Amino acid sequence: MELADAGVRVNAIAPGAIRTNIWNVPGLSKEAKKHEDGIAATIPFKRFGTPEEVANVALFLVSDDSSYVTGSIYAVDGGQGAL
Repeated sequence: MELADAGVRVNAIAPGAIRTNIWNVPGLSKEAKKHEDGIAATIPFKRFGTPEEVANVALFLVSDDSSYVTGSIYAVDGGQGAL
């Protein structure tokens, strides 16, 4: 709020389970796959998000479409945090 007079907006993105390259390791163990499936089961959309989905929120926040948005945290977690 201190920077609002200067036109500075401050927002945050809080990603949940996102399918990054760490999940694409060749020979991922069965235990790791079970862990991944267990995480996905706790997400209302029943899947991991993509880096592109997080990037789309970032693009919104840097665009003129978000010119009246500040002090917000955007959970990009498929609804997991709402549970």
